[in-house]
Amino acid sequence: MKAVIFAGGVGTRLWPLSRKKSPKQFEKIIDNQSTLQLAVKRLLPEFSPQDIYISTGAAYTDLVAKQLDFIPKENIIGEPEKKDVGPAVAFMMGYLARNFPDEPVVILWSDHIVRQEERFKKILLAAGKVIAKNKNKIIFIGQKPRFASDNLGWIETDDVLIKENDISFCKFIGFKYKPDKELAEKYFKSNKYCWNLGYFVSTPKFIYSLFQRFSPKIYDLTEKILQTKSKSDFNKNFKTYYHQMPEISFDNAILEQLDREFAYVVVDDIGWSDVGAWEALKEALENKKEDNIVKGKVLMEDSFDNLVYNYDDNKLIVGIDLNDMLIVNTDDVLLVTKKTSVAKIKKLVESFRGTENEKLT
Repeated sequence: MKAVIFAGGVGTRLWPLSRKKSPKQFEKIIDNQSTLQLAVKRLLPEFSPQDIYISTGAAYTDLVAKQLDFIPKENIIGEPEKKDVGPAVAFMMGYLARNFPDEPVVILWSDHIVRQEERFKKILLAAGKVIAKNKNKIIFIGQKPRFASDNLGWIETDDVLIKENDISFCKFIGFKYKPDKELAEKYFKSNKYCWNLGYFVSTPKFIYSLFQRFSPKIYDLTEKILQTKSKSDFNKNFKTYYHQMPEISFDNAILEQLDREFAYVVVDDIGWSDVGAWEALKEALENKKEDNIVKGKVLMEDSFDNLVYNYDDNKLIVGIDLNDMLIVNTDDVLLVTKKTSVAKIKKLVESFRGTENEKLT
């Protein structure tokens, strides 16, 4: 079984830690490890390093190789430019389909936390067995919702169709992207919905065939790249044809058009969290809401429900009588805000464009 981890995003909602030169998935956020390192680590030893592939931006391949020095360098694929997830998935599936067309493959992302790692791996291996018998299927892995999130996508499911190693594979009904609060509450109270993690198991050949069917332009451009014989021509064609790719998500390009009968869903509690924003990181790491989540030299007195990350070893951050705060200290920026105002960070960083502060993005 193969695994592809996508690690190409920038992540302005985790600013000032996440920057263009070193996005969030490469920064040491948890236990002195990056979320990319954790994403790979949780697959071991069931997946060998030779079976793990990293899809990232060309500017980050050396950084990935440094953090994951046990992954073969040829398994680290650098896209020439950012073109959203649709073209990235097409290229990786076309790439793998050349040599492993019918081998089960799992698609994962580099900026998540999964606390129940053994359960997670058990689900992946069970899904791999189901796909090995059903090569033209796709299995979505969903998190049993912990609350009525209106910031996540949801998957609607129905009856259990298959069981494998005590893992239930349910009927797929459809996707619901970021519902409003009222609808999210309805989904949460129902037992027919789960959070959509963007994780799925299928075969390279099947996913690649879906691009041929639903997104022929992406498929044709990918073929022009992959049919190149020499290495020098490959690099040249990769840049040329990838530049012509439409900017489109995998959901829009493929999944929204997928026939329901081709998909199953696994709904389970794997302790999943998307740590793409500071408040999400706080929720992922806390045992209870009033906990302070700290990193580095930090001292908190009579303070509750704060996240304080200090990356300056020469300075102590002291908080007294603080509540619901976010403090992030790097070598060139100190961010202090209410956790409820975290949504404004992205807009602030975007406003730096063309100013003297652009160097901080």
